[in-house]
Parts: sequence; C-alpha cells; structure tokens
Amino acid sequence: MCPDPTPTAPTRPIRLLRALIAGLWLCGLTAAAASQTVQEIVVTAQRRAAPLQSVAASISRLEPGAMGRLDLGHHAEALNRIPGVWVQRGSGQESLLAIRSPVLTGAGACGAFVMLEDGFPLRPTGFCNVNELFESNTSQAAAIEVVRGPSSSAYGANAVHGTLQVISPTAAALHGVRASLVAGVDGFINVAAELGDGHSGLYGTGRHDNGFRLDSAVTELKLNAVHDTRFAEGELRWRAAATRLDQDTAGFVRGENAYRDPVLRRSNANPEAFRDANSARVSARWTRKVCDDCLDEAGGVLRHSSMDFLQHFLLGKPLEQNSQTSLALNWARERRAESSASFTWRIGADAEWADTSLRQSQSLPTAEGSASARAIRPAGRQYDYNTAVLGAGLHGRVQFEHAAWQWRAGVRFDRIRYRYDNRMRDGNTAEDGTPCPGGCLYSRPADRSDQFDNVAPQFEVLWRHSIDSSLYLLLSEGFRPPEITELYRLQRNQSVAELDREQMQAAEIGWRHARHGSLALFAQRKRNVILRDANGFNVIGGRTRHEGLEYAWRVPIGALTLTASGTYARHRYDFSRQIEGGETIIAGRDIDTAPRHLHQLEALWQLDPRTTLIFDWRHTGRYAADAANTRIQPGHEVLRLRGAWQASPHWRLTAEIDNLADTRYADRADFAQGEWRYFPARGRSGFIGIDWRSR
Repeated sequence: MCPDPTPTAPTRPIRLLRALIAGLWLCGLTAAAASQTVQEIVVTAQRRAAPLQSVAASISRLEPGAMGRLDLGHHAEALNRIPGVWVQRGSGQESLLAIRSPVLTGAGACGAFVMLEDGFPLRPTGFCNVNELFESNTSQAAAIEVVRGPSSSAYGANAVHGTLQVISPTAAALHGVRASLVAGVDGFINVAAELGDGHSGLYGTGRHDNGFRLDSAVTELKLNAVHDTRFAEGELRWRAAATRLDQDTAGFVRGENAYRDPVLRRSNANPEAFRDANSARVSARWTRKVCDDCLDEAGGVLRHSSMDFLQHFLLGKPLEQNSQTSLALNWARERRAESSASFTWRIGADAEWADTSLRQSQSLPTAEGSASARAIRPAGRQYDYNTAVLGAGLHGRVQFEHAAWQWRAGVRFDRIRYRYDNRMRDGNTAEDGTPCPGGCLYSRPADRSDQFDNVAPQFEVLWRHSIDSSLYLLLSEGFRPPEITELYRLQRNQSVAELDREQMQAAEIGWRHARHGSLALFAQRKRNVILRDANGFNVIGGRTRHEGLEYAWRVPIGALTLTASGTYARHRYDFSRQIEGGETIIAGRDIDTAPRHLHQLEALWQLDPRTTLIFDWRHTGRYAADAANTRIQPGHEVLRLRGAWQASPHWRLTAEIDNLADTRYADRADFAQGEWRYFPARGRSGFIGIDWRSR
C-alpha cells in the first residue's frame, strides 16, 4: 500500500484556512449587501476585450497595484497568487509551470500552455521552451491574464491546460517620465524607466542578482516600445520588445533534505553551467469598431530568439544551441446578425511560418558515469537539424442572448506541418560515422515531413442571475502537436517517433461575483499523453485525469482588504506502464509533483491615503516526488511582507521582505535516478526601492 500524498486529517494550516474562508464568506455576504457599486473588469481571453462577467471561463487578471510593479525578481512572484497556478523556480530565471495540472517536465512540457504577449504567442508552434516567459517583460506589464483550462477553440495549438497573456501598457499610460531603483540582498539591483508622450513610449528594465548560491549570478536586460495611432478608421497598435539574459546556472543539490543544510543549500555542483538567451519581436494590431458588436481586426508579429545553454544535467554536459525566426498573421470579423439583435457571429483565420534550428555538441569525451555510459556518448556534434513549421487555423463562433441567458458555441480547425532537415549523418553513430558499442545514445532520423490536424470545439452557457453575479457551464477541448524535439531528437536505436497530438476534454461549472470573487469545479481528461518509456523512446498512449475546485474571494473591511484564493485538486494517472528509470506508473495514483492543496491569504491594509502594507501567506501541500508515490515531499508555508509609501505626488518608497519567517524549503523537489534532487529556496530577503515619476 503506497502512502497517500495528503494526510487523512487536515493539517493545521488547512484548518486555519477553512476558518478564514468561512469568515470571509460571511463578511462577503454583508459587504455585498451594503455595496451598490460594481467595478467592471475587462479581459481579453476570447481574443477580444469583453467584460469578465460575460465570459464563461476561469480567468484571473493581475495588475501592478500599490507596489507599482507586477513582480520584482521573477514572474513566479505574481503568478503564484492565482488559484490553480503553481510556478516552481529553478536557478536564476528558470521555472516550471503548472496550470490545473501537475508541474510538467520534459521536452513537451511547455506545449501544454500558450504564453502570449499582446495576443501573439511568444514562440512558434512546436518550438516552445519551459522558460520562455523570461522573454517577456512581466515586471512592467500593464496586466497578466491567465485562463485556466483548455481554450484551443480560440488559440489553437498548445492551449491545453491554460493560457497566459502578458499585456503591455498603452501609449496613453506612458505619458511623462518614470524611473525606479530597487536594491536588495546578494547584490540584487533593478533599474527601470519609462518615457512617453501619450502616443509613443519606451520602457525597460535592467536587473542583476548575484544569487544566494555559488556561481549563480543573473543579468537581464529588457526593452519595450509602443506606438498607438489612428489608421483606416480604426486603432493601430505597434509593439516591439527585446530581451537579453546572461545566467550562471546552479544545478540540483542532491541527497535527502539537502535543501535544509546551511552549506549544501548554497552550494553549486555545476559552476560551469550557463544559459545565454536573446529575443526580439515586432507586432502590429489593427482594430475597427463598426458598431457595438461589430469588429474588424488584423495583426501580425515577427519574432526571433536564440539560446545557448550547457545541459549540465546530462552525462557529458553537451551544449545546446537553438534559434527560431517566425512570422504569425491573424484576421477576424465579428458582426451582429441583421435579423436578430440577440445573435452575433465571429470568424477568423491564423497563419504561421517558422524556421527553427537546433544543434547539440559535446567538446570533450564523457568523463563521468560507467564505462558503458561513457562509450555511447562520444564527443562532437550529436544533433544538428533545421525544421520549418507551417501552420494554418480557421475558427468561428456564434453567440445568442436572451434575457439573462447567454449561449456561445465555437469551433476551430488547425493544420500544422513540420519539414525536418537533418544536417548530419542519419542514425546513431558518432559525428564522423564511427559506431558505438550497441549504438550511440543520440539518434538522428532521416529527413521527413509530419502533419497534424485537429478540430477543437467549445460550448458555453452563462446565466446572470443578478447585476453582479453569474453562473456558467463550459465544455471545451485543447490539443498540442508533438514538439519538434520530441519528434526528431531521438535516443538509442529509435529511428522514427510515431507520435500523435495530445488532446484534452474538460468540463467546468463556475460562479462569479463581480466584486468579491469566484468559485469553479472542473474535470479534465487527457489522452495520447507523450512520455518516454523504459527503452528511452518517446511514445504515446498515456492518459491522465484532473479534477478540482478553485476559489478566489475578496472582502473589503474598512481600511483592510482580505483576499483568499487557492485550489484543491487531484491529478492522477489513468493508465499503467513501466517508464524510464525503472519506475512504474499505476492508474489512480497521483502524478508526481502535483500537490492537492495550494492556498494563499493576502491582507492589504491602507493605513492612510499614502501608506499601504501587504501581508501574504502561501501554503503548498505535500506531494509525491516520484511516479510510484513512495517518496513524499512535505508541504510548506511562506510569508511575505511588502509596503509602499507615497511620499509626494512624484516620489514613492517601497520595501519588501520575502520569506519573512526564513523557512527552509525547496522551490523544486523530485526523486529521480535513485536520489532526491532539489532547488533550494532563498531564505529571508529584504529589498528597498525608490520610484520617481514626472506626473
């Protein structure tokens, strides 16, 4: 009998949270009765601006607030405030993401999520990266929106578990000059600036952090430009972005509970590891509003990114160099039917082209591992290929409204084609053709093309039973094609990866209150999950199931605003199979790195019109660290205190203490290859800042 990752009796933090939520609920009923003002929140989840109360989906929107920024050192600071979302920090700017899912790892992990900037994906289909969010300026964004659950009927490929969008400021918001400086522990310094005239603007940030671990310094530069103007009776919005990351990467600390050891947690067994990345994007979007429900829009984005990083986690420590240049275009038209004022329709099309490349090489013979492991990992080039991506999508949606009811149905068809060109010898020899005993580890398929088609439907029903609350039902589907690396970066004797698209069907019932929060119940089933089997082959046939409850509740009580949010969810295997490393997946057991409990409580106290204090508490439940559920990582609580003082209309001072209780915990923990591995979290850390603006 395997241990249950969740204790039978509720832990003290959970009992406390339940009591707090009950209190918030009672306070919320009182506050709702007393308040008559409804604040309308506008979201862009359905590829157009719409009031949140009219959207049948679980959406969270984050804005800078009292601190004047969404995050300081890492996007996890903002995203971990959202129910159903868990970002595990790695070294520097690295991270792993979960949205209504376990924390996903491996070559295809990033393919379960769409990461957007102003409506355009950061990367082309098939060429995502789990760390690609560091290519966007989340700190200075106007907002971040997260849609939980599949939405491929709107966004196509990769909108499986969730969609994350970074929204840049408008040109009107960048009027005047602003500059800020934040300094903190371990040589942390962040400089940010904005400049604009209301029609055009520039903003950017430079950040350096020595890191609390040895040889783990990070330097980041991000620059953005915006320009908004009138064109052809519509609005034309130009956006440009460029980023640079220089990172010295710290690897895992190994050994059970190593993250608690005061020496080991600051150590770095991989001082040679690094990650260098660049990105640039230019986008334009034109919209014309013909009537209240009549909209024309068109847009496009040109993207480039490149990254070099040492794969210190592999024997031989090969260097990967990858890059992509891509173009994406889209068009849509929305109209109200002439015969019925209650009926609207929307049609649209998307097209994408990308030229991608990947090269993996090893400068020296493999020195670590057994003799047999060294023999199958020769020095030299191991992979070197180009892949062209061609994609097209057609989507449509109809909506009918009657009294307090709203029905919406949509469908999308996608066709995605990869054209792979191997620039080395086919097969699994060394670069010069020399065979390895039993075949070299890295295998290169011959040139080929692969095509993936998908139809993704969605159906929504929403009932507004009062002016500020609604109930909804959502049925949706998401899909992702295999990532390029899953198809063409093969191992051992595999010459072809016969993979198909992953698909997920989901059902959700939700309730939303315009002022105070939301509640959602969801059930999701995913099939054709791609995994690596005991022979090192990428294969399909996995199935998983995901059920849970999410909540967010906000209650103002005088000068104090309390916000509770979180999720209780089960993420389970729905199949049984032997996998790489000798582990065995058994249907019904929890997927590894999938805590059932994620909860947060935030208290914002407006001491006076110029002074704000924010205290938040986050609870992460215990979770299985291996597929068999035999290794359990304990849960933890983290406290944070922030404050802002508006000294004058032009000057603001900020202060922040992260990990207030100096808790020893791991940002990431797993059990693999027979040992525990951790990314330890930073201890108590202080940061102070000063902000000046001209208006």
